[in-house]
Amino acid sequence: MKIYVTHSSNFDYKNDLYLPIRQSKLNIQHEITLPHEQTDELFNSKEYMKNCDFILAEVSYPSTGQGIELGWADLYNKPILCFYKKGFKPSKSINAVSKHIFELK
Repeated sequence: MKIYVTHSSNFDYKNDLYLPIRQSKLNIQHEITLPHEQTDELFNSKEYMKNCDFILAEVSYPSTGQGIELGWADLYNKPILCFYKKGFKPSKSINAVSKHIFELK
């Protein structure tokens, strides 16, 4: 399965998101794309999402760019799973693109 991970840039995503994902079983079992793992250059997520199977979205921090990405994923009928850190409130607009929104404990 080809998974694209989307997130805000308003936190230390390389250590708090990318590192745990790379150390997880998901990383062994699936092809995971972390858009800014190697560079901070613009990633063409709009085209990439056309060929991926699933979107994993860290939504603790509201982000216009991430909202656009999730809109594209929804338009392409990609399954989207959203998660956020305990104590944070994701944007209510996330409900428009996914019914799978979970709080991490």
